Amino acid sequence: MGKVKIEDIIIAHQTLKEVLNKTPLEKNTLLSEQYGCNLYLKREDQQVIRSFKIRGAYHTICRLSSEELGRGVVCASAGNHAQGVAYSCHMLKIRGKIFMPTTTPRQKISQVKHYGGEYVEIILTGDTFDDSFNQAVAFATEENMAFIHPFDDYRTIVGQGTIGIEILNDMNQPPDYVFVAIGGGGLAAGVSSYIKSVNPDTKVIGVEPEGAAGMKQSFAAGEVVPLAQINPFVDGAAVQKVGNLTFKICQEHVDDIVAVPEGKVCSTILHLYNRHAIVAEPAGALSIAALDFYKDKIRGKNVVCIVSGGNNDIERMQEIKERSLIYEGLKHYFIINFPQRAGALREFLDDVLGENDDITRFEYTKKNNKDNGPALVGIELKHREDYAPLIERMNNKGISYLEINKDEQLFHLLI
Repeated sequence: MGKVKIEDIIIAHQTLKEVLNKTPLEKNTLLSEQYGCNLYLKREDQQVIRSFKIRGAYHTICRLSSEELGRGVVCASAGNHAQGVAYSCHMLKIRGKIFMPTTTPRQKISQVKHYGGEYVEIILTGDTFDDSFNQAVAFATEENMAFIHPFDDYRTIVGQGTIGIEILNDMNQPPDYVFVAIGGGGLAAGVSSYIKSVNPDTKVIGVEPEGAAGMKQSFAAGEVVPLAQINPFVDGAAVQKVGNLTFKICQEHVDDIVAVPEGKVCSTILHLYNRHAIVAEPAGALSIAALDFYKDKIRGKNVVCIVSGGNNDIERMQEIKERSLIYEGLKHYFIINFPQRAGALREFLDDVLGENDDITRFEYTKKNNKDNGPALVGIELKHREDYAPLIERMNNKGISYLEINKDEQLFHLLI
């Protein structure tokens, strides 16, 4: 099984003090009241690059030989690891080639440029992290440059593990539960290794997006299982294959893994922003999004959630709101085949639409003969409970409709 030397994490913590912010561990009163526990947030969104990734990146690069540093480094990342490597390159005055998926939010690309300056070159390639990863590894091999792995490297894992030191140092008593996001597994492997060595009774809960639950599936299979496809929305944790080393370490130290629907992550992002003035990226909100799935077990306990990053792109907020509404059962899409007679649409508005229901999208699917025929209709409800009466009124009225929310393929095609 995987093993991390605790003394290595302690040494790394001393090294990283030179470049890191010591991020706060804050007790959150509102969340504590909501879940009936003492809930603390480890605010890595306030880190020097607004993400924990600087820990593993800087520590790994610092462990390179002077000859390796002279040749420069290569990395692949959906954003935060790239920022960590870029920041490290600028600090250490070394050259860096950074491969990023073409789907990476522009905000993260701009931040990589900002942190790396003249020392880094960004190469956008592939649709997913794994696409850019494969090309980065090939480039590093060809050019004889050190590859800085975002998670499956002992040095990276040790760097991420320094968060565990800070959590335990800042708490008066050991936590009962620590919730930590999992993408490739570096953060969970490092944090769980340190916390379990000091306080074995603490439960470490890994949290993955439902559309990229690679560690959960690997746990079930007893070996690393590459995912055939992933949902890239939680870009900081959307990895097709978790690390071999991180899997072994997590298998030994992580007590459970929760897979959270992407829509739930979106609701959590909005809740954190509106109620707590915290800007969390999707991966950064994962740990808090998992609390509803553990609410009975954490009641009365001391709980820590690691807010792993805050590099959210404001341009994604409309999509985040939309996904949240759909997950909460407040937004529904239909293809409605209106009867081919005058007044059919007016009857739908008067007889079918509820008092608090709102049409947010209306689009005829045929561009000719717009007075009748099938239309794409988006309806937003005020309460989840308004859905059943809406469907009942449509059925009673004899409306011919297709519910897009329940057809995943059609939903992604049209919405």
